[in-house]
This record gives sequence, structure tokens and C-alpha cells, in this order.
Amino acid sequence: MMPDILHGSRALSARRQAVLDYVTAHGCVLIQDLLVQFTITRAAMNRDLHALATQGLIRKVGESVTTLSNAVAASSIMLRARQAVQEKLGITAIAAGLIEEGDTIALDDSTTSRFLSERLTAIGQLTVVTNSLGISTKIGRSRDISLIALGGRYNPTFDAFLGVLCERSVTSLRINTLFMSTSAIHGLSAYHQDEDLIKAKSALMNMADRRVLMVDSRKFGISALNHLANLTDFDAVITDSGLSGETADRMMGAGVKLHIADIPSADMPMAMMA
Repeated sequence: MMPDILHGSRALSARRQAVLDYVTAHGCVLIQDLLVQFTITRAAMNRDLHALATQGLIRKVGESVTTLSNAVAASSIMLRARQAVQEKLGITAIAAGLIEEGDTIALDDSTTSRFLSERLTAIGQLTVVTNSLGISTKIGRSRDISLIALGGRYNPTFDAFLGVLCERSVTSLRINTLFMSTSAIHGLSAYHQDEDLIKAKSALMNMADRRVLMVDSRKFGISALNHLANLTDFDAVITDSGLSGETADRMMGAGVKLHIADIPSADMPMAMMA
């Protein structure tokens, strides 16, 4: 029973983060719009909004929800970077094993890709394409990495460059492997709450010979309005051992090439974790 409860808590946390990202991206939204965007009940949305308001992240005024300041939007990426750290470390350890020296890889704007970027200098000479300002800043000075930063309109919520310029610049490139993430997995499909991010991710997918989706187990069982891709569109899906066995079996039965990082349980004795 406990693993199911834990999985439910992780999914709830991911959904609230997705709600926060959506509100910060738009500044002010109607609760009715959020209900359509995230396809959940009014009671569940009220609980999510109350939790976010209690943390000082949003303000609920009547039927509207607003961010408290521009600083909230700027900090959204940092909030996500502090979530599911062990899961992201395990996932990116597997992802790094798929990269060979001399490859041209693409990293999307996700915090999981940020974790992966920290492993690249140990691999050797690489060309890295990204629309993430944070990743560009982190790896830009490495002598072994040739950086191609995609331009476009800067979005502080995601610390990324988006829009037509970003999407068009991708079309002149050929990428060996794309590593990317998303905010929600529902059934056998990947979803995201932001249309501009979906366009950028889709543009990268179109130009990659191999596509790898990195998504921690918190994000399964939740949804957002915008469909990104089917899980079978990826050459590999990497997640962690928090994923339920039933979900894993259903994915593999549908032909999804699944890789699972073994993450020690939080209540496992240290001697067993060694």
C-alpha cells in the first residue's frame, strides 16, 4: 500500500508544479481555465491552489489566480530543480551512458537536462545544442564542448529561448540524440502545459536521429492540456523505480523501450544502500 501512496504524492507534487508554471507563464488566469488545462475536478484544483497560496507562490482572488511578483516566475526553474533530485541523478546516469564522444546532442530546457549537462565533461568532445540559458551558461566555457545556443524570445519562467526564431534555427541542424523531458505522462502519451515549449521540443524531435525522454515517476498519472508526443515516438524512455509495476508493464507491452533507474527508498537503512 505504501508505494502507491508515495506515487500518488509524487504525482500530486508534479501537478502542483505544473499549475504554478502555467500561472507564472500567464501572470493571471481564471480558475475555469486551469480546470480545462489540467482536466481535474474543482475540488482537487482548490486544494492545489490552497497549497500553493500557503507556500506564498500564488494569490487567489475570487475566480482569478495570479503570481505574487516577477520573482516567482524567475524562481520557478529553481523550484523544479530542487524536486526529485535523486530520481533525476539516477535517470541522467543512464542517459549519459547513451552518449559517445564526438556526438552532437540536444538538451531541452528541462531541469532533468540540466542534471545531464553536469555529466557531459566526463564524456569528452561533444557538440551540444540547447535552448536553455542555464545549460548554455553552465557548459559554455568547457573546452571539450562545442555549444550551439538556439536563439528566440527569452522566457524567464523556463529560463529558455522559445518562439519562431528558436524553432526555425533548429531546422538547419542535424542532431544525433535529443534528451528531453516533459511535465506530465497520461496513459501512453506525454503532455505539457505550455504551447510554446511544445513547439520548441517538437522542432528538436523532428531533427534528431534518436529521441530520449527522461521523466521521473512523479509525472506519471497526471495530465496537461497539450499533447506533446506518444511514448512510442521515443527511442528510449528513462524513468526511476518509483514507477508502478503495472504502469511499466503496460508501457512495455505497448512497445515503449523503457529504462528504469533504481532509486533507493527514502526509508531504506543506510547499510542496505551502500
